[in-house]
Amino acid sequence: MSKPRRTGSWRLAAAGAVLLAVITGLALFALDRGDQAYPPPLEVAGQVSREVLDRDNGLLRAYTTDSDVWRLPVRLDQIDPDYIKMLIAYEDHRFRSHRGVDPVALARAAWQLVSNGRIVSGGSTITMQLARLIEPRAERSLQAKLRQAVRALQIERRMNKDEILALYLTLAPYGGNLEGVRAASLAWFGREPKKLTLAQSALLVALPQSPESRRPDRQHEQARLARDRVLARMRDAGLIPASEIDRASAALVPSRRLEMPDLAAHTADLALRMQPDARTIRLTLDGGIQNRLEQLATDTAARLGPKQSLAMVLADGRTGDILASIGSTGHLDAQRSGAIDMTRAVRSPGSTLKPFIYGLAFEDALIAPETMIDDTPADFAGYRPRNFDRDYMGEVSIRQALQYSLNVPAVRLLEAVGPQRLLARLRRGGTELELPPGGAPGLAIGLGGAGVSLRDLVQLYTAFVNNGTARVLRDGSVVELKPPFEHPVMEPQASWRVADILTGVGAPQGAPRIAIAYKTGTSYGYRDAWAVGFDGRYVLGVWVGRADASPVPGLSGIASAAPLLFEGFARTGRDQVKFPAAPPGMIAQSHAELPFALRKYKARDQAVSTVADGSLPPRIVYPPQGARVALGSTSSGLLRPLVIKLQGGAAPYRLIANGEPLPKPTRRRVLNWMPDSAGASTLTVMDGEGRAASVSVFIDTN
Repeated sequence: MSKPRRTGSWRLAAAGAVLLAVITGLALFALDRGDQAYPPPLEVAGQVSREVLDRDNGLLRAYTTDSDVWRLPVRLDQIDPDYIKMLIAYEDHRFRSHRGVDPVALARAAWQLVSNGRIVSGGSTITMQLARLIEPRAERSLQAKLRQAVRALQIERRMNKDEILALYLTLAPYGGNLEGVRAASLAWFGREPKKLTLAQSALLVALPQSPESRRPDRQHEQARLARDRVLARMRDAGLIPASEIDRASAALVPSRRLEMPDLAAHTADLALRMQPDARTIRLTLDGGIQNRLEQLATDTAARLGPKQSLAMVLADGRTGDILASIGSTGHLDAQRSGAIDMTRAVRSPGSTLKPFIYGLAFEDALIAPETMIDDTPADFAGYRPRNFDRDYMGEVSIRQALQYSLNVPAVRLLEAVGPQRLLARLRRGGTELELPPGGAPGLAIGLGGAGVSLRDLVQLYTAFVNNGTARVLRDGSVVELKPPFEHPVMEPQASWRVADILTGVGAPQGAPRIAIAYKTGTSYGYRDAWAVGFDGRYVLGVWVGRADASPVPGLSGIASAAPLLFEGFARTGRDQVKFPAAPPGMIAQSHAELPFALRKYKARDQAVSTVADGSLPPRIVYPPQGARVALGSTSSGLLRPLVIKLQGGAAPYRLIANGEPLPKPTRRRVLNWMPDSAGASTLTVMDGEGRAASVSVFIDTN
């Protein structure tokens, strides 16, 4: 009885050999005759998910393909090399040597077919499996196998081994609508496939063979058994020590599918709309910071009232790069209108524009930090501002007025510098305030009587970390080539004065103890709460309110937004940057040391009433008499110019330095003088009526 069985075995072997020869011959014939006329549809490789990356190429957000599949592009250097070795050893260990079809594997498959009367293994190479993924066929037939073989030979003629492997690992199925090892690794393990554990690699090797029957979330036990079979094969082949196999077999198999990365949804969605042809978009955002600040927004949502939301923008004030942007407490939170990006919504900024008013007043030498100013009831042609607490503090210093965000002093100064001039300076920072329809800019804009977005507000505040010049904010969502702003929002000395004052604003109760300067604001009717802060480099802005602009009783910048500002700075994880030293020529003076004209600020109507003819003589308020001014020098060795600020007098003004008049008179009260050398100098200013004022100063180069 044994001899007939041996004869039958030889017949089966012969049949297998004939089958192999037929398949190989037909494949080679088809390849030679039809390769050019009927190439493989490799363009499917371009049909991948669109993805938005952060500044370090980390995945912020991905989108399914048109067929609702997660198929993320991947390169071999983005995949754990141990996983690749395990995949090749398990699926196609002669992958690097064959030409797309492995004759040995086909012979084994043919033998198993004729020996068992059914298909035991397909003998498919990785290249043949890629061919099946490119042109799916439901049936498992000789004709389908022949087609795969032809396609595999074609693919190998057009692509190298690494390209084939990368494309296979982009298209291979891993259960549900997951295709590609990168999507699978993120969905099952919550991590990129750059560094996988042994157990994770084995599971990802096993899944493509039967992705639905081995889905970890639905067929958990089958997934575990399949993974362990891969591990056992690696042990039997002597590729992995038994001790490591035992540890990997004891590891848990994931029982649920994780969400894909979903960070910076508003910015990512805008980027896709603005760059419709881009498959991969890189933003300036920092994924780690974005994640931490989004978590802060989520944590805060539970403490906010019904329908309230928040927005945050963090920027590198020196480069203009936006490092994090949170448009709401959650873009899917319909109750809070989370789909609206509140970083771009135009709202009343409350008191957050006051620092720019004070900056202009410093420029014009109207005030010094220790100048006294009245915080008392005032009527500005029918406009009667009141403080937030509806009380008045009487006479206060300029420093106190800004730190306490007093309204009347701010309006007094805005009346002096002019609303139109404030708007012009804000335009230099790339921000156009939205005024009421048909309304001319008035004093109310200093207290929030205009509209601005959080992003524009943060952009304006970058001036305080750049010597008065704002930076264009960019996040990469919009392709634009805006030039840097050429003109400063305010002069460096004025910018430093304002920042120095804001560093003294007390932190909210219970806030992290960090060294930042900041300003808060609350819009009329308790609709918007703001806080914008900065250190020596980074600027963070926070908005809290309702997207529908409804009032929120009790809402305020100091109570609602400022705590988030401090917590947000603490969560960035970046080392704080110290504030810069004072610019050359800055002089710190107590109230008693101030020139008489700067000891008490008098509004225009107050000043006129003190002089019978309404004309004050000129006065040099900076530099003060006897000042020692350190100017420093330029790269070419020349001394930097000295800024001279005047009060009173009648234009035009002519400067006389050390007895030599400057050639051109000017109508400005701010003059620049370029000293020839260091040492003692006498500066005289003569106004249009022949009145003069003089000071003696010492120019220092240190």
